[in-house]
Amino acid sequence: MTKRIVIALGGNAILTKDASATAQQLALIKTAHQLAVLLTANSDWQIIITHGNGPQVGNLLLQQQRGSNSDLPAMPLYTVGAMTQGAIGFWLANALTQAFMERGLTNDVVALVTRTVVDGQDKAFQHPTKPIGPFYSPKMAKHLQALHPDWIILEDAGRGYRRMVASPQPLNIVEAPIIQSLVAQGVTLVAAGGGGIPVVHAGKSYAGIDAVIDKDYSAAKLAELVDADILLILTTVQNVYLNYQTPQQTKLTHISVAQAQQYLDAGHFAPGSMQPKVQAAMNFVRRTDKTAVITSLDNVTGYLQSGLGTIITN
Repeated sequence: MTKRIVIALGGNAILTKDASATAQQLALIKTAHQLAVLLTANSDWQIIITHGNGPQVGNLLLQQQRGSNSDLPAMPLYTVGAMTQGAIGFWLANALTQAFMERGLTNDVVALVTRTVVDGQDKAFQHPTKPIGPFYSPKMAKHLQALHPDWIILEDAGRGYRRMVASPQPLNIVEAPIIQSLVAQGVTLVAAGGGGIPVVHAGKSYAGIDAVIDKDYSAAKLAELVDADILLILTTVQNVYLNYQTPQQTKLTHISVAQAQQYLDAGHFAPGSMQPKVQAAMNFVRRTDKTAVITSLDNVTGYLQSGLGTIITN
C-alpha cells in the first residue's frame, strides 16, 4: 500500500550564502538527491513537496525596488511571491527529474503554480511576523529602515534583523482538485511553494494580496488535502528542543499534541522560527490523526532507518 508523505523544505535546502541562480540550483540538486533516497529505499512511498521562499522573495523585492521608476514600477509582494514560486518550482522539478533518472526511477514530476486563499481581515495584517529576505546587521537594519519607513524590521530569533510582513493563515488551496487528481495519478508534485500565492475572494474570482503565507501551515493544509500519511517538516536541526541554545537545552524525540501545546503555551519555541513548524505539525495531527515529523534535511536517512527526529502524534 502506498504511503504518502508531504515534505516541507526549509530555506536551507535552496539558498546558500551565494544567492545566485546557479548556486541555488546546485543546492536543489543536492536536495533532490537526498529526497530521491526516500523513493529508492521505499518503492511504495509517494512524496509531495512544498518549499519556502522567504529569502528569495526578500532578495527579489530589493532588486525590484532598486530598479523601480515610473516606467518600470516594482511588482507587488504577491506577484514577487508568484515569480519566486515559479522559479524555485522549475529548479526543483529539473533537479528531481535528474535525480530520479540517475536512480532509474520513472516518476513524473510536476511543479504547479498554486494559489492559497486567505482572509483579507486576518489579524496578521495588523501584526506582521513573517521574515523575508536576508539577515541584516543592526547598522544595515537601521539604514534600511530609514530608506523604507513603511517596512517593519525586527530581530529574528537572535540570528540578525529581517524585514517582517503579514503572514495570514491559509484557508484553502484554489488548485486542490487538480492537486488531488495529480497525486492520485502518482505524480511527484511540487505545490504551494512559499505557502502559495496569497489570494482573497473577489466576486467570482480571486485577487492577490500582499503577504507571505508560512509554508509550514500551507504544508499542513496540503497534507490534509492529499490525505497524507506523514507530514515531514525539514529544517536546520535534527530535533525540536526545549530551552534551545541554553545550558538547559533538552531534545524532544516523540511527543503528543497535548505535550506540544503545553510547550507552545510556555513560550519554548521562537515565533517565525520553530513555533510555526510545531503549530503546523499539531494542526495536521489534530485534523487527520496521522503523524508529523520535524527534523533536518540531512537527517532524512536517519529518520527512515532509525526514527530519528521529533515525532508528533495524538
